[in-house]
Amino acid sequence: MLHIFPNAESVALEAAAFITQQIETVLQTRNRFTLALSGGSTPKRLHQLLAEAPYRDRIDWSKLHIFWGDERYLPLEDDRNNAKMAFDTLLNKVPVPAEQIHIMRTDFQDPVDSALQYESVLHSYFDGEENSFDLMLLGMGDDGHTLSLFPGTEVIHETNKWCTAFFLKQQEMFRVTLTKTIANRSACILFLTTGAAKAPALKEVLEGAPNINTYPSQVIQPVNGTTHWMVDEAAAALLKR
Repeated sequence: MLHIFPNAESVALEAAAFITQQIETVLQTRNRFTLALSGGSTPKRLHQLLAEAPYRDRIDWSKLHIFWGDERYLPLEDDRNNAKMAFDTLLNKVPVPAEQIHIMRTDFQDPVDSALQYESVLHSYFDGEENSFDLMLLGMGDDGHTLSLFPGTEVIHETNKWCTAFFLKQQEMFRVTLTKTIANRSACILFLTTGAAKAPALKEVLEGAPNINTYPSQVIQPVNGTTHWMVDEAAAALLKR
């Protein structure tokens, strides 16, 4: 489902309202809400809104369980670390129990060990469950990537592992990422996409022929869930609507 808003601020406002409503609805019938956060710059404003009234006061933070979709294999103190951004803009400001916040650890000597540890956490939550995350937040890069599924990488095609690690040559760093296998079991996926630089890729992802090696965001197709794209006018400029 595509939702187009005037600008990035309105996307963040609508996303905050949507997420809060999703949490309230799920917690009417369940005792926990599992949320996978995304990295990048787009979610920062969303995090700020969720950490302020009225959303901060509406959400039962004690029942949230927090995960990440991917991580740069950098120390938690590094400003490029996705978890650090989330703590700085949201998690240090709301009362989520520490034991319910599951960062992708970057202190293992081998990044593969980090992926194995994270996959173990995921299995402890989602084995035997029909869905994985109640809500997964995703972004899309100018090149059409999402999570750490970058164009031309083998991880796009991973079907067995739920989490994996690999060296991304163009960035000269290791990445730890969830795969499409676990992402597509989410009950709800929310893509946030803003800015004119995203317009060419967004057009191909949503309206182009299937080409997952070039536009990996196309692999995100929930098996038993819904997908919402919240985009601004600039990102939607090339769409047929």
